[in-house]
Amino acid sequence: MRSGRLAAIAATMLVATACAAPGGVAGISTRPTSLPQDVPSAPAAFDDSPASPDAGRGAIDAATLGPTVTPSPQARVTPPAGDEPVRVPPPKLSRFTYAFPVKGCRASYTRGRLVLPKATIWTGKGCVFVAPVGGVVHEVNARNRWTASTDRGADREGRFVSVIGDDGVRYLGGHLDSVAPGIRPGTRVAAGRLLGRVGDSGNAKGEGTNLYFALSWSTSAKYWWVRRGMVDPWTYLDAWLNGNATLSPAPRVTAVRAAVGATPPCRTLCASKPVKRPAKKPVPTQTGVPDVTRG
Repeated sequence: MRSGRLAAIAATMLVATACAAPGGVAGISTRPTSLPQDVPSAPAAFDDSPASPDAGRGAIDAATLGPTVTPSPQARVTPPAGDEPVRVPPPKLSRFTYAFPVKGCRASYTRGRLVLPKATIWTGKGCVFVAPVGGVVHEVNARNRWTASTDRGADREGRFVSVIGDDGVRYLGGHLDSVAPGIRPGTRVAAGRLLGRVGDSGNAKGEGTNLYFALSWSTSAKYWWVRRGMVDPWTYLDAWLNGNATLSPAPRVTAVRAAVGATPPCRTLCASKPVKRPAKKPVPTQTGVPDVTRG
């Protein structure tokens, strides 16, 4: 009985061994002919070592960016020596040559209109006021007639000199401390000629020394409001000081004169203060014969 049971177990083990063999049953393959398309290939063997940040970097670079290249240091380039830059003179804009009206002193001025179309050129007392262009002296006021009590418009510039330039423009320099010797109406002057010394005469008294500078056209002295300025001057001051000494205000002055007329009415800062006259004292009068007592 026992030997029969052992024989059955041995037969079972032989059958199991035959089924597990690669060949399986004779004539029948136990492996698929090919893997299905949606079955992934077997994963790589598991590696439990810590991954390096650069692991596989060379392969990635080769497949995408190409091999990693370390740039070599470039040689220092020294530019070749060249010639000095050529200074090109500014273009000539007119046949006239102008001079900045303050000479030999530092000066400053605002580039915008405050009340009147004129420039207040701040500079030191006694600094030189010169003719901006060649021309003829038109008006000279060597006496400071301005007083705060009346504030007459015609006197507000104090001591002043005006020149009718060869370009047809009248140039006024006011608030002078003094007028240069030999400067009188009809005197011929060249650009840069001394006309006077800067001060604070007129209504500049107590406001600091400055040159009242204005552009207009020739009129009679009774039209004093034209003389004190009709065209903004700072564009031309900028050019004469820093840029181009041939920029002329003549075209602009001519255009403004054509627009407003040669003698336009005064519209700004025209009235003077009323003159306060002392009241007259009454004079006693007699209406009858006085009583006289004789002794």
